[in-house]
Amino acid sequence: MEIQAFGYLGVGASNLDDWAVFATSNVGMQAVDRASSMRAFRMDDRKQRLFIDRAIEPGAQVFGWEVANAAVLDSLAARLEAAGVAVKHEPAALADQRCVTDLISFADPAGNRLEAFHGAQIADTVFKPGRDVSGFRTGPQGMGHTLLTFPDVDAALAFYKDLLGFRISDFMVAPLKAYFMHVNARHHSVALVAAPVRSMHHLLVEYYQLDDVGQGYDLLQSTPEQIVATLGRHPNDLMTSYYMRTPSDIYVECGWGGREVDDVKPPVEMTNLGSFWGHKGLFEDIGAPTPRAETRRAPVQVMEGNYERMAGTCPWWDAMRGKTR
Repeated sequence: MEIQAFGYLGVGASNLDDWAVFATSNVGMQAVDRASSMRAFRMDDRKQRLFIDRAIEPGAQVFGWEVANAAVLDSLAARLEAAGVAVKHEPAALADQRCVTDLISFADPAGNRLEAFHGAQIADTVFKPGRDVSGFRTGPQGMGHTLLTFPDVDAALAFYKDLLGFRISDFMVAPLKAYFMHVNARHHSVALVAAPVRSMHHLLVEYYQLDDVGQGYDLLQSTPEQIVATLGRHPNDLMTSYYMRTPSDIYVECGWGGREVDDVKPPVEMTNLGSFWGHKGLFEDIGAPTPRAETRRAPVQVMEGNYERMAGTCPWWDAMRGKTR
């Protein structure tokens, strides 16, 4: 498996100052100095994870996918070229701008610009969030996930699965086609969804603590027009999250508690995209009918140090535990 993580996202836009306020004050990223034609932001020890660039076509995005080293990057380039995909070995100047050692660029079947890279640069200063958050869950799982729509989702699936090596976590074939795909333990790094047009729907950022999500949601109450979907919990990746508008035509999902996956269990077919609760407005925003709410439940996903065990037992609850899924 060559691709290890979703490493960075670039967005084409000219309203740089609007993005600077949004990324720091709303999301909690750290602004870093870059050229006057762009803005860049940190989420962790990397020099940058998100950049907004006037040089990129407005409304377009750049998706950076991380590999382990130069040999793996060359192997990926060779496989793409053998499959007839045009690959460009980018110059050192662009690698410096992306804060990586080396990269290649190519397009997926719908024309999205993908970049594969190795050697992400580490900052020499400690990450300082733009608002008071505990931090972002990145590391080996990458910066988060993205959801992309495709007129020909079958061609996109073949490209991401067979050529790039993404694995399916779960999927849906009706009432719409959707594939949630992973490259590491994060439930999905990309979701491919059938739609009449090519687009990026959202970027997920995942916080370490649930309070970071709740406090961010509180900040939006003074500007409710920014809220795309209310606080809710998804049934597939178990993420508790809300969605908000950015200064561009994409959204950011702010979440906590996403579950991890492995390649032992086979992909699961879903028959409903409705959340356990909440996320009101998510489907209405794209003109789709609201799916029925899931009546299932699932345990909260926590990590060591992120919870405290409560004392006491309840015979009724103990008997019900096996029925919660």
